[in-house]
Amino acid sequence: MQDTLTIDQKTVADTQATTMKAAVITAPKTVEIQEVSMPQPAAGQVRLRLEGCGLCASNIPVWEGRVWFSYPIAAGNPGHEGWGVVDAVGEGVTNMQPGDRVAALSYNAYAAYDIADADKVVKLPDSLAGKPFPGEPLGCAMNIFKRSDISEGQTVAILGIGFLGALLVQLAKHAGAKVIAVSQRDFSLEMAKACGADEIIPMDDHYKIIEKVKELTNGNFCERVLECTGKEWPLNLAGELCAERGKLIIAGFHQDGIRQVNVQLWNWRGLDVINAHERDPQEYIKGIKAAVEAVEAGVIKPEKLYTHTYTLDNIAEAFETLASRPDGFVKALITY
Repeated sequence: MQDTLTIDQKTVADTQATTMKAAVITAPKTVEIQEVSMPQPAAGQVRLRLEGCGLCASNIPVWEGRVWFSYPIAAGNPGHEGWGVVDAVGEGVTNMQPGDRVAALSYNAYAAYDIADADKVVKLPDSLAGKPFPGEPLGCAMNIFKRSDISEGQTVAILGIGFLGALLVQLAKHAGAKVIAVSQRDFSLEMAKACGADEIIPMDDHYKIIEKVKELTNGNFCERVLECTGKEWPLNLAGELCAERGKLIIAGFHQDGIRQVNVQLWNWRGLDVINAHERDPQEYIKGIKAAVEAVEAGVIKPEKLYTHTYTLDNIAEAFETLASRPDGFVKALITY
């Protein structure tokens, strides 16, 4: 497939549509499907005809409502895990053309179409044709794994086995580590085992968990501990499970306030504490490209983790499920 436009190719796809359907959160726990104006790509941008978008746990506060949010939320927001087909390109875009199937960093993807900067779009290979590809969370997992510096022979504890935690189990096992998965739900622990975890521990009693990990590691604890919950208690538990000179990787999204942590313990054990969230969009793009390669190679297998699928018309049900996380839930997708 050509990487640049030829003289005969159009920069805007043939379409007579001027409006599209989009989800609009008009108030806490209230969403409407509205007909809104079709976005147009500016210079350096592309428009995507979306095939789908993943739901992220970071959507929960927007859905439930917090005092710092103003409603209505922008149409299509906070959808940021979209993938689809390039539908139109803006002036100066030479690395994409209409018809390219891509994953993108865009921010209003609970809609039929969205706009992304051309340098924040990753082409998907033919080998992934027809498969969902929420690039942002897959890329996030790859970046966190890279920052974790996991290698063969290490013992790695992963706290919180949702979509991210399950992917990290797969990556750590592929690297040759021994993986201990700690999570609250029985279903999550079963999922961790299916993804390759060597040991599973219910996240119920703080001191029982510490003693169990101590037993499993002959008193040495874990060279790497990844906290994926975004909650205060598991973050402190994660420090307790780290070996001396180990690395505590904060992968959970701590979005609801200040945390009290045991810095004395972190100091005494000489821990490296790594906040593995990237903020540079180009680092996200590197992660998405790495995720494409990992899925192609079978290093990560996200398909089994897509447990719930919804249409745009029943996105309210999707948000409710995301917030309540019933048994069997790992990752929800909105497909168009």
